[in-house]
Amino acid sequence: MAHLSKVLISKMLMPLILISSVHFAVANAADAPKPKLTLEQRADKARIDSQRLEQAQLEKARQAAKETAEREDKIKQQSQTNDWEVQQKLKAQKQFDERESREQKYLREAKEAAAKERKIPKP
Repeated sequence: MAHLSKVLISKMLMPLILISSVHFAVANAADAPKPKLTLEQRADKARIDSQRLEQAQLEKARQAAKETAEREDKIKQQSQTNDWEVQQKLKAQKQFDERESREQKYLREAKEAAAKERKIPKP
């Protein structure tokens, strides 16, 4: 039972300690005076921040342009591959058609030959 009461007390004290430490940190931060900047110093700081932001945006734009160019190259390569595939398919189709026409020719000749009357020489 003594152990249970110690656990309960520690669980109740932890939030209290946490809250008081946060309050102490906030109170110390509020007591520290913030350096007041003159209007010129603020303008300089804003100018520097603006230049940093502009540089960051420029870098992002360069990176995006590079990625776009890479995607375009990849698509071009794929389309060139597809062109080669199309050429190979056309070539195969042409060969198939030629083979089929030869077969048709042989079949026609065979039918014509079968239709002719043959004279069998008498021995």
